[in-house]
Amino acid sequence: MTEQHQVGEIFVNEDGEQVIVRYRRTQRIVHAFLATSFVVLLITGLALIWGPLSFLAEGGTSRLVHRIGAVIFMAVPALYLITDREGAKELVYDSFHYDKDDIEWFKNIFKYFFGHAAVMPPQGRLNAGQKGHHAAVILVSGTVVVSGLLLWFGKSWLSTTTLSWVVVAHDASMLILTLFLIGHLYFTSVYKAIGGMTNGWIEEVDARLEHPKWVEEAEATAVAGSDGDTE
Repeated sequence: MTEQHQVGEIFVNEDGEQVIVRYRRTQRIVHAFLATSFVVLLITGLALIWGPLSFLAEGGTSRLVHRIGAVIFMAVPALYLITDREGAKELVYDSFHYDKDDIEWFKNIFKYFFGHAAVMPPQGRLNAGQKGHHAAVILVSGTVVVSGLLLWFGKSWLSTTTLSWVVVAHDASMLILTLFLIGHLYFTSVYKAIGGMTNGWIEEVDARLEHPKWVEEAEATAVAGSDGDTE
């Protein structure tokens, strides 16, 4: 149903709930590829360095699966640009641009952590925490990719010391991304956000609570569009 509507459009779903479209199908598909490839990398990577999962590494299967997951993980940005160039550009822009409300949001982040979104400064399509999360994931993922490629192709010419530091950078970066994933899952649960990536929409009341500036902008755009249609 959401594919009949534009992002930011408010409509009544099949259950009679008033909802607002948050993500297009292409965005949800890209997110699924990113999430799946990361989980594959995490599990197969742990198999190489953590004893209890070492049985998965027998025969080199986990190493092969890890590299397949790595190729998919690296392909995600290209996939996003190919399927939804405007969405990709918008995500990167929003992730690295903050206004005064975002700064105030960060000052009160502990309130949001405990589920008190109603007292937070008004936010746009992404709240400040989501912006920071995306920005950090973009940067840390770059470290994961570069260090991973060096481990994959550079063992024959990297010195032992350099190789050791690359391993540290790779493992530390994956640890940071894993912590981001845990936080992401926590906030997704607290703020009932899973529907955004499964159905493409979230309930309007939740959108007004967490992203009031975005909802207001969407409504203003809808009004302007309807006025244009009547002229």
